[in-house]
Amino acid sequence: MNEEITFVTGATGFIGSHVVRRLLLRGDRVRVLVRGSSPRSNIEALGCEIVIGDLKDSMSLLRCVQGCRRVYHVAADYRLWARNPQEIYDNNVGGTRNLLSACCEAGVEKVVYTSSVGTIGMQRNGVPAIEDTPVKLDDMIGHYKRSKFMAEQVAREFAASGLPVVIVNPTTPIGAGDIKPTPTGKIILDFLRGRLPAYVETGLNLVAVEDVAEGHLLAETRGRVGERYLLGGENWSLKEILNALAEICGRRPPRFRIPWTVALMAGTLDDFVTGTLLRREPSIPLEGVRMSRYKMYVSCEKARRELGYNPRPVEQALRAAVDYFRYDWQPAAAHGRVSKMRSDTI
Repeated sequence: MNEEITFVTGATGFIGSHVVRRLLLRGDRVRVLVRGSSPRSNIEALGCEIVIGDLKDSMSLLRCVQGCRRVYHVAADYRLWARNPQEIYDNNVGGTRNLLSACCEAGVEKVVYTSSVGTIGMQRNGVPAIEDTPVKLDDMIGHYKRSKFMAEQVAREFAASGLPVVIVNPTTPIGAGDIKPTPTGKIILDFLRGRLPAYVETGLNLVAVEDVAEGHLLAETRGRVGERYLLGGENWSLKEILNALAEICGRRPPRFRIPWTVALMAGTLDDFVTGTLLRREPSIPLEGVRMSRYKMYVSCEKARRELGYNPRPVEQALRAAVDYFRYDWQPAAAHGRVSKMRSDTI
C-alpha cells in the first residue's frame, strides 16, 4: 500500500469528496484542508487526516503541505452572488497563489488544479468548444467566472516557472454527494419538488461526478504540465435533461419555455430588489441567467486521447442524483445544524 501523503483542498465539497474517495481507493494517505464552518458529512467516515485552515492563511498552508508529494487544489468559492464580491477573488485567486507558493517551498512533486468549464471559450454556433477555443478575461460573465479565469492564469504562471501543475476543467458534475447543492443539483431538486414549471432554452455538458474524480487522478499521472483538460461527458439541452428526469421519476416535464429576455428581466429585477436593496441572495441569480444565453457544449477528446479518460453514460449519473436527493440529501439548517429531509417531500 502506498503511504505517501496526498493533500486535498475542497474535500468536503461535491467534487473534492469524490476525489478523496478515489485517492483512498488507490491507497494514498490523504490529508484534507477543512474550514471550521464546513459541513463534514461527505468525508466524516473516510478516515482522512483533517487539518483546519484557510486558503487565505499562507503560513498555515505551508505547514499543511509539508511532507506531501501530491496536492489536489479542488476548493473554490462558488457563488453567483455575494454581498462582498472581493471575497470570491480573495479565495479563488489569492488562495490559489498562496497554496501554490507553499507547494513550491515544500517541494511538492505534482499539483492538480481544479479550474472550471466556465474559463473555456464557448462557441456561439453550436460547435462544441475545446481547451484552446479563444477566450479572454473580458468574456467572463460575473465574479465567479472572472476569479476562476484569473486563478487559472496563476496556475499557468507557476507551471511556467517550474512547479509541475496540471489543470483540469470539469463541466457540470451530477450524482450523489451534492450537499450544497450545485446549481444543476438545485434544478434536479426543484424538479423533484415540483417547483420547476418552466425552463429556458440552454444547454450543458453533464458528467458523472465519479468520472470527474477519476479524471483528476488521470491528470496527475498522465497529464502534461501546464496543460488544461476538459473533464466532461455528454452535451444535453436543458429540455433533454428535464425530459430524462421526467422519465426517471415518472412525472411530466415542464411544458413552458421562458424566452431568455424575460428571464433576464426577472433576474435583473430580483438582483436589484433582493440583492441590492435587501442585501440577500436573489432567488434568480442574474449571473446564472446571463450564462444561460448560450449552450455550454464542449468536447473532451483531448482528455480521452491523452489521459485515457472514459466517462460513463450520463443517464446513470442522473439516476444516482435523483436517488441521492430523494433519500440521502440533508439540507443545511440554522446555525450549521443539519436535519434530514423526509423523502416523501420530494
